[in-house]
Amino acid sequence: MATTHTHRTNVFLVEDSAPIRARLAEMLGNVEGVSIVGEAETPASAIEGILRTRPDSVVLDIRLTGGSGIEVLRKVCPVAPNIIFIMLTNHPDPQYRKICMESGASYFLDKSAEFEKVKEVITALGAVH
Repeated sequence: MATTHTHRTNVFLVEDSAPIRARLAEMLGNVEGVSIVGEAETPASAIEGILRTRPDSVVLDIRLTGGSGIEVLRKVCPVAPNIIFIMLTNHPDPQYRKICMESGASYFLDKSAEFEKVKEVITALGAVH
């Protein structure tokens, strides 16, 4: 007899736009098994929050209040290599993609064209666990 258990997927949101953060939280909050464990809009609060909560994944914007998501990647990835980073940006330029992927991001999504894909990625990551 097979038993199914739902793995909780903990997600941390890093986005300087409150309306976009709210939209992400609402979209992901509707996914079974997903918990939003924190939110931040600055690199410093993101780094502190991510390291404190140790989520399964982080949705991270490149442009943040007072800094950059790339800074977050460079600080967190070396000390927490198991966290999956999903970049979601209005700056899908190839040079940003390259820097983000080299700095530890697993996904790089264009906010204007692939916003809904965040839900697909988080759902797939939850199914893997």
